[in-house]
Amino acid sequence: MAGDARAVISGTGISQIGRRTGVPAVELTEQAATAAIADAGLTPADIDDVISLGDVPPSEVAAHLGVTAVIDRATPFGPRGLLEPVALACEAVLDLRARHVLVYRTVQMIGGTVESTPDSPPRKSKGAPSVMSDPEIGHLLAAHAYSAANWLAMHCRRHMDRYGTTKEQLGWLALTARRNAGRNPRAVYRDPITMDDYLGARPISSPFGLLDCDVPVDGSIAIVVSAAGHRPDAPHGVVAVEAYGGASGAGGWTRRPDYPTMAAADAAADMWSKTALTPADVDVAELYDGFSFLTLSWLEALGFCDEGESGPFVEGGHRIAPDGELPLNTYGGQLSAGRMHGYWVLHEACQQLRGLAGPTALPTRPEVAVVSAGGGPIAGCVLLTC
Repeated sequence: MAGDARAVISGTGISQIGRRTGVPAVELTEQAATAAIADAGLTPADIDDVISLGDVPPSEVAAHLGVTAVIDRATPFGPRGLLEPVALACEAVLDLRARHVLVYRTVQMIGGTVESTPDSPPRKSKGAPSVMSDPEIGHLLAAHAYSAANWLAMHCRRHMDRYGTTKEQLGWLALTARRNAGRNPRAVYRDPITMDDYLGARPISSPFGLLDCDVPVDGSIAIVVSAAGHRPDAPHGVVAVEAYGGASGAGGWTRRPDYPTMAAADAAADMWSKTALTPADVDVAELYDGFSFLTLSWLEALGFCDEGESGPFVEGGHRIAPDGELPLNTYGGQLSAGRMHGYWVLHEACQQLRGLAGPTALPTRPEVAVVSAGGGPIAGCVLLTC
């Protein structure tokens, strides 16, 4: 995609974020959606479509907002994983089926969201495709591996055994996330942590401890995807969607011949095949960290380091600091700010590129950002430019 052929993100919105807020999901969604539409310089009447990731029904949100021209699409995981709604919105705009599309993700700790996610155990949900075959589920359950914490811990342990990755290297992701969260007033956990705190955290599934796991929260994030022609009318600037990629299902959780490599490698290859930009052009990376090891896998998949070298890449935290060569998860990530299933990383990337990041702003405003979401057999990523 190039020039005016690209879709743009013209507005972003975020609700209040917290743990067990008691705020109804539709109210959180309305907060985020209203903010995103206003940020784009639009009114609800300008929205042509509403797409969600299987949470609060779009028809209910549309009714609350006063949106009338809406296709009710609560989208489960597709070829682009958690970012499927974003890709669908871009395609609707590029195919001239819509001019402005509202996309949102809403989560709640109690009462839950409709669909399961790549970093939560599978559960029954209307319309949600299984990311694992029945024989694979049986194999994992028989080994007492009941959740993605167990499944990804096995990936991480294989990576450690094969490449010498250390627990302390994982720790630098948690420490960096917490330092960045300290600059973000919306982050759930902002108090500093030390490497001793990290290493001494309660074990979850070896080698993961509590601080390797993301933080469940209540909240909603929304974006507006628009036709490129809206750029001059967007009051706070736009972010161009340069390319996106995804992968779903191949090899499941355990059957890839290149295990512990995951679908992230396929999604990244798909994305890079659609652009002339390269990893060297990326100024900031907002990468999925449902578990710390997922970020290591995305760094390798996206080509920021060679296979097996993600541990040394993040060691010491210097490369991935706000003033480093590849600032990472600048708002605190899911490890400290809160689990928004890949949509807070997207929101933060847009704010950084538009110069609206406020307290988490980088020393130099970036021009190219990469966003990723998902783990195991489901992965999606998107490349953004200002």
